[in-house]
Amino acid sequence: MSNKIPRNSENDFSAEIIAERQNFLEEKTGAELNHTKQFSFDPASMDGNCEHLFGVAQVPIGVAGPLLVNGEHAQGEFYVPMATIEGTLIASYNRGMRVIRESGGVTTTVCGEAMQRAPAFLFRNAREARDFSLWLKDNFDQVKAQAEATTSVGKLVEIESYVFHNWVNTRFNYTTGDAAGQNMTGRATYMACEWIQQQYPTLRHYMLSSNFDTEKKPSAVNSLGGRGRRVTAELTIPREVLQNLLRITPEQMAYGQQISLMSSYIAGSSSNAAHPVNGLAAMYIATGQDAACVGEAAQSTVYCYVTRSGDLSFSITMPALVMASYGGGTSLGTQRECLELMGCYGKGKAYKLLEIAAGTVVAGELSLGAATRRDKDTGKNEWVDAHETLGRNR
Repeated sequence: MSNKIPRNSENDFSAEIIAERQNFLEEKTGAELNHTKQFSFDPASMDGNCEHLFGVAQVPIGVAGPLLVNGEHAQGEFYVPMATIEGTLIASYNRGMRVIRESGGVTTTVCGEAMQRAPAFLFRNAREARDFSLWLKDNFDQVKAQAEATTSVGKLVEIESYVFHNWVNTRFNYTTGDAAGQNMTGRATYMACEWIQQQYPTLRHYMLSSNFDTEKKPSAVNSLGGRGRRVTAELTIPREVLQNLLRITPEQMAYGQQISLMSSYIAGSSSNAAHPVNGLAAMYIATGQDAACVGEAAQSTVYCYVTRSGDLSFSITMPALVMASYGGGTSLGTQRECLELMGCYGKGKAYKLLEIAAGTVVAGELSLGAATRRDKDTGKNEWVDAHETLGRNR
């Protein structure tokens, strides 16, 4: 038997070719495939999402909520599906959501949008590079027309340019509707760059993706300029709610956050939050997002203080939240159902989904932020106790 994975160039998602790959893997590896073979949706729906399909990975999905959101697009209570294998995670987020409800809800605001492709343009020297950066600014409308000719949704709103040595790093910033937009912006920028190559004879060559967009990675440039959508979620938690539900005072919470902030700074971290990636990863997997985008989406800053009335003001900003309500993996069977649970499937729902995600992150930050503090009277730690009770699969 050949070592080459079986495929069919005409239809690589038929029941026959999938069965052939399953048999191939069993014979080659000696493994017995039972669970991965079983799935309930049409394999053809995965065309464009997965190559060499042989089965489906089943991940447990739990629900937290209701989450009360006072957003511009998400308004009301939502039950949030979360796919995870980490015991205590959903229980923790559920606890934080109760704090949010008892506090009157979390206010969410989408503050910016920019999905990038970041080509680098190479020249013989810095002066030529400088002159090109000026030319780009003067000819923005023509570049924009070339890029937007490839898409009915994407809009090129800005080209940032930075001269380094003999090249120019750029960020082509787009709005992308309800899609995440990485592929959309890639094709649009490629066509624009090909046109630029023809129009600008001293351009030696270009690299379509120079890594200056820092896709799926945290970075200072995304913290400032944003990637995907920039979202802030904030609320004021009454003193009695914090003490009754989280057994901590506003002063203790704010003091602990200051220690966390300084520790993050000392460690060289790009985020002073506790664990936004936990909630985001669970939502990403459940709702058909590109899971690797948690690498940039989890970058965040937390700001909290005790108000004059003795309550706790808490806010988190995520500058690079990349999520979609349409396209990509959102239309797959289980993922679509999870989006529909929140009323977030389809066109016109991306901002709503982003606001729910930001509110969910706040719930996790509040719960874990309180749980990691040691109770001086009992000597116990809620974080350790919860994992002992719920998080150990014995």
